[in-house]
Amino acid sequence: MKEGKAVLKSKMKWVGLVGLVLSAFSLFVHFLLARFTEDGFSEYQSSITVFSWRPIFETSDLSRTNPLYRRLWGPVGQLESLHPHANPRGYYAGPSAQTNGYIFVRIQGGFHEIRSSICDVVAVSRFLNATLVVPEIQQTTSKKGISSQFKSFAYLYNEETFMAALSKDVNIVKTLPKRLKSARRNKEIPVFRVPYAASPYYYLHNVLPILIKHSVVELVISDGGCLQAILPPHLEDYQSLRCRVAFHALKFRQDVQDLATNILHRLRAPGRPFIAFDPGMTRDALAYHACSELFQDVHAELIQHRRAWMRKRGLIKGQLSVNSATQRLKGSCPLTPEEVGILLRAYGYSWDTIIYVSGGEVFGGQRTLIPLHGMFENVVDRTSLSTSWELSRIYGREANLDENYPRAPPAQVEMKLDAWKNSGPRPRPLPPPPARPKTYNIEGWWGWVAESDNEPEKTVVELRTNAHKLLWEAIDYMVAVEADVFIPGFDCDGKGHPNFASLVMGHRLYQSAASKTYRPNRKEVVRLLDEIRGHMYHANHSWLTSIRRHLRSSLIEGLIEASNKSKSSSFLSHPVPECSCLWLDSREASSNASTPSAPSQVHAALGVVHRCPAWMDGEKDLSSKEKDNEEDIDENDPSSSRLFFQHTGSHDIGGEDIILKEESHFEDQEEDGGD
Repeated sequence: MKEGKAVLKSKMKWVGLVGLVLSAFSLFVHFLLARFTEDGFSEYQSSITVFSWRPIFETSDLSRTNPLYRRLWGPVGQLESLHPHANPRGYYAGPSAQTNGYIFVRIQGGFHEIRSSICDVVAVSRFLNATLVVPEIQQTTSKKGISSQFKSFAYLYNEETFMAALSKDVNIVKTLPKRLKSARRNKEIPVFRVPYAASPYYYLHNVLPILIKHSVVELVISDGGCLQAILPPHLEDYQSLRCRVAFHALKFRQDVQDLATNILHRLRAPGRPFIAFDPGMTRDALAYHACSELFQDVHAELIQHRRAWMRKRGLIKGQLSVNSATQRLKGSCPLTPEEVGILLRAYGYSWDTIIYVSGGEVFGGQRTLIPLHGMFENVVDRTSLSTSWELSRIYGREANLDENYPRAPPAQVEMKLDAWKNSGPRPRPLPPPPARPKTYNIEGWWGWVAESDNEPEKTVVELRTNAHKLLWEAIDYMVAVEADVFIPGFDCDGKGHPNFASLVMGHRLYQSAASKTYRPNRKEVVRLLDEIRGHMYHANHSWLTSIRRHLRSSLIEGLIEASNKSKSSSFLSHPVPECSCLWLDSREASSNASTPSAPSQVHAALGVVHRCPAWMDGEKDLSSKEKDNEEDIDENDPSSSRLFFQHTGSHDIGGEDIILKEESHFEDQEEDGGD
């Protein structure tokens, strides 16, 4: 009997142990499913709100038919007839099976420089009838710590999509043939360091003879563009080829696209439109344009140090010390996040508008964005809309870099201390300072400024971070292109060329020309801001009306100005009219035949004369029948004139505010009547 009870107890223990093991196994399986199942994990995240952003709204969501909504978020009526059309417009032969040789390309630079260069080398390859080897992106190759699962081009873009999308344009291969690969390894193939914006005749007279002779050439591109932006009329098909590369063939690798799509879904989850803002405040841009005095601390010294470094290498030819206030008045400096926030509030965007800050890191850190956070509650970026695990997953399997951090040998420190303790009677020298690793954060620490004219070599960690920035900007690029509204703080980089924001504006112009993209004239904005410098948050309504007029006009006038200013430096910043077509319904066509309308005048200013082909008729949106008049009525709503410094809707509006609203209403009617 006792033996039976003992056996029963033993069995119960085993059953309990098995139950515990099964429970632990069940928890482990659930964890793996949540960890690695992409859709399930996204739903899991959204259900428990694991992100740092918790949206706060107080104002009611406006109806899409509301005049204020149409003024703030609606399409630009004068541009609704422009549609993307990058197909060849005449006879266009496929790539020849017999080519003149191979073009191997190494591209150096940041995100916007890489993107521009890839589009150019595809056009050059077709021009020379050459086979293009998939370009090599220098920031992600041969660097310690970068994941080995990605090989250069595939670190940022989808290699298979790139090759398939351009199969009817250019012959593309992944690698050189073995014999040429070994010749390149032995440095036996000719190398060209291509100048910025080289003409087609440079390639025809300098590169093509060498290509034919050696069957391969290597092009090194470091300035962000190897072909001039504006080509002769007989090379128009090469412009549309650039558009096919930039807007159709260059797709980011799948996991980067997925994360950007998830961020877009989280931005739109509250059911509200959002603004994308690119500050463009990089250290190189501030140094190149002599804008150091925008900062009143050590950051100004960092910018000046960078400017001295640029002058020493011939990147700039101006004086080292330039009055930044004068540069700012000329419109040569970026608008600060605070100034952009004031513009948006003055235009009528409420304090709870969602603003996505894009385009990499802002020089000066998060402190520079504090005023923008003070004016808008829902200021977010990729880090507040994703988890650290989601971001780290796109980096791949990277090496551990802990052992690469320099450490001072502790034994040597002890020897110095012992020598000091035994150095004889007083007075004796001060003890040696505690040893610390000589590592610098170039963007935030200035210890090396006083030590040398040359900046320290980048550490392995910094090289890895530079590679990560390519992925960060890829995410920001997708979000900014899809935003309801986009506004740049600056449109030039650290070499005076169009920057990340310019590429975004060009992509938006191609993909959806009517989407709201402000292009403020910085010179005019600075003048308006200086008028109220002493009472910036208590502006009168005549000033608010001036701001509204300027931002509204920048939608068209800024676009026309870009055709003369940005396009000459970067075709992708303004791919019109070569990559756009004009579609008008019968009502518009008949009215334009008698009296030219405002849209037709805009089309003429942009040079768009090519009509969309008939097969595109079914894809047009005919819902906006009032677009001719919408620009006239959208500012007649007096609620659009509320003081931009009001933060909540809970405060009652006093008599003075009502008078100001009525005055603004009258001013808007005068403005509309005078157009």
